Amino acid sequence: MTEPQTLAQHWLSNVRRWPGRDQVAARQKDLGIWQSYSWTQEYEQVRDFSLGLVELGLQRGDRVAIIGDNDLEYLWGILAVLAAGGVVVGLFTDVTPKEVQYVVTHSDAVFVLAGDQEQCDKLLAIRQDTPLVRQVIYWDQRGLWGYDDPWLMSFQGVQTLGRAAQQADPDRFEALIGAGRADEVAMFCYTSGTTGLPKGAMISHGDFIYVAQAFDAIEKVRASDNYMSFIPMAWIGGAALDLAPHCTSGVTLNFAEGPDTVQQNIREIAPDALLYNSRLWENLVASIQVRMTDASWLNRLLYRVFQPVGYRTAEYQLRKQRPPLPWRLLNSLGRVAFFQPTLSQYGLHRARTAYTAGAALSPDVVRFFLALGLPLRQIYGSTEVTGGAITHRPDDIKFESIGVPLPGARVKISPEGEILLTSPGLFAGYHKDPAATEAALIRDEEGVAWFRTGDAGLLDEDGHLIYLDRVKDMIELGSGERYSPQYIEGRLKFSPYVSHCMTVGDATLGYVTALITIDYDSVGRWAEKRGLAYTTYADLAQKPEVYALVRAAVERVNATLPPAARVRRFVLLHKEFDADEGEMTRTRKLRRSFLTQRYADIVQALYDGRQTVQVTAAVQYQDGRVGKIDTLLRVEAL
Repeated sequence: MTEPQTLAQHWLSNVRRWPGRDQVAARQKDLGIWQSYSWTQEYEQVRDFSLGLVELGLQRGDRVAIIGDNDLEYLWGILAVLAAGGVVVGLFTDVTPKEVQYVVTHSDAVFVLAGDQEQCDKLLAIRQDTPLVRQVIYWDQRGLWGYDDPWLMSFQGVQTLGRAAQQADPDRFEALIGAGRADEVAMFCYTSGTTGLPKGAMISHGDFIYVAQAFDAIEKVRASDNYMSFIPMAWIGGAALDLAPHCTSGVTLNFAEGPDTVQQNIREIAPDALLYNSRLWENLVASIQVRMTDASWLNRLLYRVFQPVGYRTAEYQLRKQRPPLPWRLLNSLGRVAFFQPTLSQYGLHRARTAYTAGAALSPDVVRFFLALGLPLRQIYGSTEVTGGAITHRPDDIKFESIGVPLPGARVKISPEGEILLTSPGLFAGYHKDPAATEAALIRDEEGVAWFRTGDAGLLDEDGHLIYLDRVKDMIELGSGERYSPQYIEGRLKFSPYVSHCMTVGDATLGYVTALITIDYDSVGRWAEKRGLAYTTYADLAQKPEVYALVRAAVERVNATLPPAARVRRFVLLHKEFDADEGEMTRTRKLRRSFLTQRYADIVQALYDGRQTVQVTAAVQYQDGRVGKIDTLLRVEAL
């Protein structure tokens, strides 16, 4: 075969490279046992399912939507669709039937792969509104035995069709793979929709291959590497940094037994590389900090002694200086006594590479993990540049920056202060939306297309990109000073007791305030240790002791800010921000305009001098019921 042009062609090269049953391609834990599959076994699974789809009518260029948790069938389903020349359309598992209908209809999907009964029920609820869908194919049969609907078909049933097709024409599958081209669209990745309906970004095979090879050039990916695949592949980060390296470099993908066992299974695998979104890293810091408060006196002592040593060593590393001998000895002792045992509790002790993507991560979190000996690196990009265009190099990390361009990528700052990106991974446009595609791109005098990120940033003297905030979210106060809400929010979320925060303030309002949600688990444990009784989230959040706890965190952040950007008043909300209620995107980014309107009464109370505000709010539960919360919120002034 000539040089591979598609993900499927790269994947087939791996199959031919390891024809026996010794090299593991993927594994999944099932009923407490890790089940391993060689490349040959994976080939057979993918071949049979791919040919089965073709027998059902799948043609090159057809779209196939997939909704389910990351597992073996999800992986094989993607590979099967790509092998047949189809286009994968990923959906997050927690979307509502209405959101499923929008994406399936907008993408013109002709098949849907649904993980389990819950996802099948969503499809059945919108069946009349998705006339193009010929078949819904499920892979987890639990709960579906009593369903008698020819529209539903099992994964194994499709494979049965494929095996018959393979026997009739043994060369058909590899001929389909061989017909693929680099410029063909591999996936529709729907944007998070912070400002409106999601848009389907068209990502080609060549885009994915470029990004995988660019990261490989920075730090060599080994075929023996173990990756834990749990970041949703519907998100561009999961597809680009799990699926693509599996195809291009042959890394082993591991799948958890279920969503609730991910952390336990990561500990068992101890992956060589790991991608968490920023919220997961923040949760991990909170977990370590809270565990230290509950630890034995010896572990608390080790934490107090060696954590400052780790921070000092990290500072030398950042300055690219060798620490003095006493610090090297102390750090080596700390690695054995505290750092490595702590990381091993979370399966991070073998990780050569640890990335964060999604929302910008607070420098405090990066500093925390570097002190533990884990070089956590930012990835900055967007769906439109196949996930990543900027990242830290292993030996060139700056806390205040998000890195430098990948090989082949470029970045510049527009006269308006907006970050512009271009790379070989630039998307092919938005499906059915040429106007939005044109608005998202700007061409320079040489005709090069640059993606307009909508983010504000700066380039420092070393070429590192410093992220500030969304351009539209940068706020100018009456004094003429500007501040970044996301910077303040990121610093606040470093506290283990804060889950989310949205700052408010502009020239008309005069100063900065904040809507804060507490981390219910962390604050709950803190309260229980002190004998503080509570009943509900809202009750706990309004305790004076909890306000004092969060106030201390706000004051610590305020001490790092210029006077005009400091938080002057805040309120602890009666509930978490919720994606199901439209308050966040599925990738957990705040919908600021929506939140400002929804909590208008609370925002007004933050500025009119009131000490309390009455809240009566409708809450939509996951089962569709709507309830009400009626409570009095306290406004805290600093």
